[in-house]
Amino acid sequence: MSSTIGNLVDRVYREYLEPIDDVVSYSYLTSGITDSATTIPYDGDLFSVEEEDALDAGAIIEIGQELMFAKELNTVTNEITVTRGARGTTAAAHSLGDLIKIAPPFPRKNVFDAVVDQINTMYPTLFAVETKSITAATGYQVLGTYGTDQDNNNYLIAPLKAISQYTDFNSGSDQTGTQFRGVSVELIDLPNPFTWTDSEGVERTKTYTGGPNKVNAVQTYGITAGHTVYATFKKKFVEPTSEADTLSSIGLENEYEAIVMAGVAAQMMAGRDIPTATADYITDQMSISNFPVGSATNIRNALLSYQRALLQQARKDLRARFPEPVSINSIVYPSQ
Repeated sequence: MSSTIGNLVDRVYREYLEPIDDVVSYSYLTSGITDSATTIPYDGDLFSVEEEDALDAGAIIEIGQELMFAKELNTVTNEITVTRGARGTTAAAHSLGDLIKIAPPFPRKNVFDAVVDQINTMYPTLFAVETKSITAATGYQVLGTYGTDQDNNNYLIAPLKAISQYTDFNSGSDQTGTQFRGVSVELIDLPNPFTWTDSEGVERTKTYTGGPNKVNAVQTYGITAGHTVYATFKKKFVEPTSEADTLSSIGLENEYEAIVMAGVAAQMMAGRDIPTATADYITDQMSISNFPVGSATNIRNALLSYQRALLQQARKDLRARFPEPVSINSIVYPSQ
């Protein structure tokens, strides 16, 4: 299973977009380059004469998520002179050994963006789940610390359940191994930014510059201030911003990977010709999953049907683990 978004992008290529028998023109960097370098050193043993001929002025090469326009090729020094950050991509530093592809049919930046799109559109069919430790207080509590973008509590949607562990209702103390009881929790949407006065009389402001445009606060009922409440919330998936983001940090469970990959493959194939080797590879993969296909259009439709089947199964599992709580006057009472 993948641990990062970059791993998930690699898996999409490996299982859908770049079958082993689909020959892609590639070499690799023989030394690292900065984000401003215009000379790309490559291993000349991996490009054929025909592939080097394809690197005429105006040809596109890819390293990581960056596309570049080739301007000149020196086959003696094995260097390509390029224009950086082509087709709306961003120039970045690259390391020794990074792959160089010639005119990739599925640019990595496009695949990354498609992964982000698929994750963003899974809600509300699916949702992430996060449990937070909250100390019960009188009145509302703004979630997280004051300041700008120090957390992603603005992605929280609604409480699913909450419990508290305590010795009695009045002491305000917590002890392990005593008793858990359900607690009623209300999630409050506040304007972004939101300013309040804390318990020390200091004015604080919480601001989010990305994600849902709100600040979240909670109120607890049926428990004395000072007790620890463990509240489980329904949460939107956090939008990935780089390939280094972990799946756990965005709330993506391992079983959702197949859903994202099928959607990405379908999205990448919309309105374009599919390389023959890729089409044959996906056809074989879909047949194994009992979704036989024939043409490119049918491949895309079969992928979407496969994704819908996976979504339905994942949704059933999610609802079984986290049944909808009862809400009365906006106060959530956990399902028993």
